[in-house]
Amino acid sequence: MSSQQKKNTFFGGVAVLMVSTIIIKVIGAIYKIPLGIILSDEAYGDFGAAYNIYSFFLTISTAGLPVALSKTVSEANALGRYNQVQKVFKVAFFAFLTMGLFSFICMSVFALPVATYALQNEKAVWCVVALSPAVLCTCCCSAFRGYAQGHMNMMPTAISQVTENLSKLIIGMGLALFIGSLAIQPADLGDRMMAVGAIAGVSVGSILSVFYLFFNHRRTNRLRPGPFTDRADSSKVILGRLLKLAIPITISSSTSAIVTLIDTNLVNGQLQNVFQSIQDAGPTVTEGVRGLFDIGNKAVLILQQNMQAALTDPSVVPVLDSARGLYGAYQKCMSIYNLPFNLMVPLTASIIPAVSAARARRNDLEARKVSESALRFAALLALPAGAGLFVLGEPIIRLLTGGSTDYTIAGPLLSILGLASIFVCVQLIATSILQANGIVNLPIVTVVIGGVVKILVNYTLVGNPNIMIYGAPVGTLCCFAIAAVLNLLIIKARVPSAPSYTKVFVKPVIAAAIMGGGVWAVYGMMERILGGDQLSFLGNAVAVAVAIGVGVVLYLVLVLALRVISREDLELMPKGEKLAKILHIH
Repeated sequence: MSSQQKKNTFFGGVAVLMVSTIIIKVIGAIYKIPLGIILSDEAYGDFGAAYNIYSFFLTISTAGLPVALSKTVSEANALGRYNQVQKVFKVAFFAFLTMGLFSFICMSVFALPVATYALQNEKAVWCVVALSPAVLCTCCCSAFRGYAQGHMNMMPTAISQVTENLSKLIIGMGLALFIGSLAIQPADLGDRMMAVGAIAGVSVGSILSVFYLFFNHRRTNRLRPGPFTDRADSSKVILGRLLKLAIPITISSSTSAIVTLIDTNLVNGQLQNVFQSIQDAGPTVTEGVRGLFDIGNKAVLILQQNMQAALTDPSVVPVLDSARGLYGAYQKCMSIYNLPFNLMVPLTASIIPAVSAARARRNDLEARKVSESALRFAALLALPAGAGLFVLGEPIIRLLTGGSTDYTIAGPLLSILGLASIFVCVQLIATSILQANGIVNLPIVTVVIGGVVKILVNYTLVGNPNIMIYGAPVGTLCCFAIAAVLNLLIIKARVPSAPSYTKVFVKPVIAAAIMGGGVWAVYGMMERILGGDQLSFLGNAVAVAVAIGVGVVLYLVLVLALRVISREDLELMPKGEKLAKILHIH
């Protein structure tokens, strides 16, 4: 294969994965936003907690092996060692199956202790069980995907991932709605079963994906000529080589999953401690308890409602269910907070090859321009999104949850997470720039430092009766703010011809701040016009739409007026020169 053909194959594969990633993110948004409407906060808390333990087991099982498998297969294939290719796949598949079975047993046989002690929420047990087949099947899928990617074939990965997510949307949502129509009593049990139905769609999707990948693997292997004459290495040698490559990647990737799991345990546990102390205080707790955003009074009211419900419904556990409700509201906000982060995925995919190529040519100026443009685009996307979530936290959560969540509690959570989303995006792009410059270990250290800070902040603030659940997004904000700042400092200290942060951030910050103020003012005006304190759901939707529309127009005008984007930035985009001429950017 010629170098040009290889280049075309590579960029074709990247394009396939980028398109599939965008499709998957759209499906995910279509899935999670309606799910936040039909599931109660408590049930959504079970859903989110189970998903976190699933993500943890999936990360330790599949983070490094697919990369190691694809690299090893690609190397053997390039040398014409086709027996070696088949042996590598068999050894890797056995390793994937072993890890998958281990994770499956932990999530099925030991589901109750996992839910009770790891998640601090025993009512999430059936959600954990419902996800257990998914972790086994996804491990098997990873073997097939890694093998295909080793042959520079990204299509099976893309098709299988889209299949999984469509199944999650259609089957998961369908099961949740069907179970809801049965009106199972008591109501808490019905809500929990709806969450189980929603999450079962993930497992069904992974099963369908395994079948597709298995038959695709058999079909493609039949097309290969044979028999082959090369002598494959021993299984022990191959496994050792795979693990040598996979273990460092797994450790790196597991950092976030471990922090998230600890965070889930800690937040649920601390909330229950606070509610238990409120219950123990009994009649001495008065309406004078306030705290941040009046959370003290709201917590007392939530607990009292659950204690009243427990008199007629034995399945209600007042302390646990009160904590589940607040954690569920936080999880609903997290699904919205992740949207700006998803906008960075295509950008990160292009940074590493572009900067690496410039470094290989020893062209520091070009590498700086690419890095600077990437950071500026990240700021241009993340800052307005974060500012919008910050100023419209309550209206947006009210709109996207359809009134199923107390927006006076969830709104401030989303506002704080809006600020955090800005730092998440910056941290992600900065990490990609460091990796492109061969600095791969320090970004792991910065994430670990941020994760430790997050755990300490959450432990301190969530356990405070005057702060409670609001400590969780503050911990997230501190985590990624510290990681982002440290990454930017490392770039400045270690990368030759580092980007100018003044050029990158000052103008986008000014534009986003003015836009945020404008959006806040427009929403406030529309709120007064359409109903004031008695604003209906429809009125809120109209006000949010108008405010966002004005914000988008205002931001675009400011970006052009302040000359935030340079001609060099646009030249990195397809048809960028034409766009620069149309916008009169020199």
